[in-house]
Amino acid sequence: MLLPLPTPAEMATWDRKTIDSIGIPGITLMESASREAVNVINEEYGSVDGAEIFCFVGSGNNGGDGLAIARHLTDLGANVTIFHTKPKKLYRGETRTNLLWAQRLDIPIKHLATVNVESLSQPDIIIDAILGTGFSGDLRQDSLALIQAINRLGERAFVLAVDIPSGLNGMTGTPQPEAVIADATATFEAPKLGLVMPEAESFIGTVHVCPIGIPLKIQIDYSVDHHLITREIMELIPRITPTMHKGTAGHVLIVGGSQGLTGAPHLAALGALRSGAGLVTIACPGDLADSVKSGRPDIMTFPLSTGVTWEQSMAKPLLKEFERFDAVVLGPGMGRSLETQAFIHTVINGCTLPLVVDADALYAVGQSPELINALPEHTVLTPHPGEMAGLLKTKAASIQADRLQSVRTFSTISDATLILKGAGTIIADSDLTCISPFSEPNLAIGGSGDVLSGVIGSLMARTMPPMQAACLGVYWHGLAGNALNNEFPMRGNLASEIAHMLPLVATPTNQEYSPC
Repeated sequence: MLLPLPTPAEMATWDRKTIDSIGIPGITLMESASREAVNVINEEYGSVDGAEIFCFVGSGNNGGDGLAIARHLTDLGANVTIFHTKPKKLYRGETRTNLLWAQRLDIPIKHLATVNVESLSQPDIIIDAILGTGFSGDLRQDSLALIQAINRLGERAFVLAVDIPSGLNGMTGTPQPEAVIADATATFEAPKLGLVMPEAESFIGTVHVCPIGIPLKIQIDYSVDHHLITREIMELIPRITPTMHKGTAGHVLIVGGSQGLTGAPHLAALGALRSGAGLVTIACPGDLADSVKSGRPDIMTFPLSTGVTWEQSMAKPLLKEFERFDAVVLGPGMGRSLETQAFIHTVINGCTLPLVVDADALYAVGQSPELINALPEHTVLTPHPGEMAGLLKTKAASIQADRLQSVRTFSTISDATLILKGAGTIIADSDLTCISPFSEPNLAIGGSGDVLSGVIGSLMARTMPPMQAACLGVYWHGLAGNALNNEFPMRGNLASEIAHMLPLVATPTNQEYSPC
C-alpha cells in the first residue's frame, strides 16, 4: 500500500544500524546486493556466457557492489574488465576486500587514468557502479566525461545501473547535469526517493527492487519520511454491501460555478458519482443552476439566491444546510471576485464537515495567510504548482524546482492535508509524505483536477480520513489516466472520460499497474 522511499541518508542509516546494531557484516550485505544485481542481468539480458562486460567502479560502497558483480559474472563465463576510477590505495573496507578478491581471480583491472575511454572496444554489457545514492552537487569534469563516454557505448550495449544511475541525484532524481542512461537499475532493499521522481524516468530504465537482508526491525525502528503509493491502496475503496443505499454511500456537496466556468463543478460532481458517492448536490448562484446541471438528472442543485455571481450573504443559508451533507468540495469554477473570496472565507471558517479546497478557493486562501494557519485537520487542499505558489507567496518555477521542499514548507504552517498535483503528485500531512507513481499525459487536460476533487470528496463523505482519501483518490485518478492511454495513446481524451473510467479501473480484473 505504501512502499518506503528512503533518502540516501536514511538508507545509509539502515545499512549502518544493520551492521552495528544487528551485527550483520557489511560484506554480507554487499554480497547479497551483487547476487541480486546479477539476477537482474540474467532476467533482463539473458545468458552472459561469452559476453564482453565493462564494469566501471568507484571507490565507495557502490563500487564494492560493482566489484562483487564482476566476480559473479566471471564465474558465469563472461569476459569482464574492471575499470576503477581512483588509485587502488584509496579503496577501503568491504570495497577493498572485493577489489583484492577480483585481483586474486585474475579479472582484468584497469585504472581509468591510464585508459583512453574513447578508444575502448564495444562491450555487450556495461555495469555502472561509479557513484551511489550519496552523490550530490555537480559532477566533476572527469566524471562527466566518463558518463558521456558510457552513454555513447551504451547506445549498443545493455547498461545496468547499480542502485542508481551515476550522476543522478538520489533525493530529486535530477541529473547533475548528466547521468548514465540505464536499461535497468538494480536498487537495493527499497527504491530510493530520487528514482521515483519524474525527472529520473529517462535514466533509470526498468527498476528492480532487490532485497539484500536489511531486517524489518531496522526498517520499522528507523522509519523513513517518504512513501510510494502502490496498487494495494485500491483495497481501501469502501466495500459494496447488499444492504447499502444512496444515503449510506455519502452525500457530497460541490460549491462552485460562475459565468463561463459551470463545467468545473459539473466535472467534480461526475468524479464524486463515478467513485461511488450516493448523492451529489451542486450549490451555485441561482441563475446558473441549469447550466451547472447541464441536463444530467444524476446531479442535484442547490440554487443560492438569484443572479450569476457569488455574494458573502449566500454563505449563511448554505452553512445552515450543511447537516444534510457528508463532505464538501469548495472552489471549482467559482471565480476570484472580492465577494467570492469573502464567501469562501466565511464557508471555510464555518465548515465542520470534511472539506476539499480546490481551484478558486485555493486562490482565496492564498490571499489570507491567516486562513492557512487556521485550516482544520479535516481539510484537503489540491493545488497545482501555480496555486501552490499563491499559497506560499512565491513563483510556480520555484515550486517546481523543489516540489518536496515546497510541500515540507506548507506542512510547517498548516495541519491540513496537501496534494501538490503534477507528474509524481505529492500528498502530505504533518506526519507523512507520499508520492504517486503516475506521470500520465492523459490527465493533463482542463477539468482533470475537478474530477480528482470530486473523488476525494466522495471518499471523505464515506468517513475516510483525509490523508487516506487523498492518497487513494490520487492513485485511483492516476490509474484512470493510465488506462485512458490505451484508448487515447496520443491524448485527446476528455476530463469527463477520466471520471467515467474510474469504476472500470477499480474492478479486480483490471491489470495491475507496477511503476517499479
